[in-house]
Amino acid sequence: MPVSTSDPAAAAVLPTPAVPTSISELSPAENWALYQYYVGAFGGLIILLGLVRTVLGASNSSSKTAGAARSNQAALSPEYLRFRRIYVLVYLIMMAADWMQGPYVYALYKHYGYGIADIGLLFIVGFGSSMVFGTLVGSAADKFGRKKLCLVFGLLYSLSCLTKHVKSFEVLLVGRLLGGISTSILFSSFESWMVHEHHEAKYPEEWLGLTFSMCTTGNGIVAIGSGVVASVVREAFGPVAPFDVSLVFLVLGSLIVAFTWRENTGDSSVAFVGGLGNAWAKLLADRKIIYLGVIQSFFEGAMYIFVFMWTPALEETAPWTGQLISHGWIFASFMICVLIGSTLFQQLLERSVAVERSTFWMIVAAATSLLLPAYWPSHTVRLASFFVFEVCVGLFWPSLGFLRSRYVPEDCRATTMNFFRIPLNLIVVLVLYNIGSLSTFQVFLLCVAVLLPALVCQGLLMRLVAREQAQQSNKGQYEGVPMVEKVPSSP
Repeated sequence: MPVSTSDPAAAAVLPTPAVPTSISELSPAENWALYQYYVGAFGGLIILLGLVRTVLGASNSSSKTAGAARSNQAALSPEYLRFRRIYVLVYLIMMAADWMQGPYVYALYKHYGYGIADIGLLFIVGFGSSMVFGTLVGSAADKFGRKKLCLVFGLLYSLSCLTKHVKSFEVLLVGRLLGGISTSILFSSFESWMVHEHHEAKYPEEWLGLTFSMCTTGNGIVAIGSGVVASVVREAFGPVAPFDVSLVFLVLGSLIVAFTWRENTGDSSVAFVGGLGNAWAKLLADRKIIYLGVIQSFFEGAMYIFVFMWTPALEETAPWTGQLISHGWIFASFMICVLIGSTLFQQLLERSVAVERSTFWMIVAAATSLLLPAYWPSHTVRLASFFVFEVCVGLFWPSLGFLRSRYVPEDCRATTMNFFRIPLNLIVVLVLYNIGSLSTFQVFLLCVAVLLPALVCQGLLMRLVAREQAQQSNKGQYEGVPMVEKVPSSP
């Protein structure tokens, strides 16, 4: 006998439709609409990237004649090209391993049934371990060898990937602990190894900018591919699959480091603890390094809060059933934006625009882009604002790498860079500790507030460098001119 849905008692026993937990469970119409939206955004950004490269490339061709006067750097030596090829290959493989995990860390914890407060605690452990162990890791790299620490990175991050197979909160905490230490190594020891080798070989200083730009551009391409691959393997093999692919990249990159890199250190004659004191003394002795530390710490602080928040911020405004979003395609779109930013950096560098000045206006744009999501809870507006912020991130990485290579001493670079990560991780830990009691509006206002000290210090750095350059110019102008003693006038 059929059940009448008009009878309240009968309707009460009818099963409620299950809320879809993955995109594949959506209706065909919604599934198509979702992919049309996100893949369309991805395609639009690719077109924008092509336009940026075409327009800037065309205008750049008109400055070739002026550029030829300073293109003694254009004849890149075969030795440099070989060195750069090996470094960039390893860097991109290791970054691919990191990017494969990026879109799905938050989603995996949510899949295991943890709420935003528990997920915030897991992230706190990662950033906290980076804060506590990061400086020690940097000093160890400078003292015992950057290559050794890069191999340790491969081991620890591989173990972190394996923990993702276990639902236990305690095991996931251990994984975040290992991941935090690994992140400190990834963003200090690899760059320190490359800069040391560059200076050791006496390659021109300008070529460092080319290496950083290539790394950022290649990083954007790799991250785009990683986002797409992560989305495909997640839908095909489950939520842990992206972490398994990451593990393969980590093993491959570690093997290349082991067999192709040579070891280098900072000042290995300095004791381990003495290396910390040496780096700290050099940091305090130079205002430019202090400004750079504040800029890096506070910009990355806002960036890592954004890394945590973009998923819930987009999910709460998603128009599809179950508030589902395509993490992989969104992440791939973010990485195209990073690529647009790195393209802009390269073009600004070729046009001799001061990196200090371009970085100042980049921070202004970043702060503006994070104000919109706070005041306008629209899915499309938030997504577009996040795209602008990621373009700023694409400008940030090569800009800060270039400025660090110019102002941070090479012999204690890894240690100094990890000193910068202490306030960065402290900022993120404090925000995430209170994340359960903060609204999306409040979190994004905090991000803007965190960017303000970075903006102030970038302005101070720009003025200080301009003043020093003016003094050097005046000194050069009067070099070789004999001083004339002033004869007192007669009374």
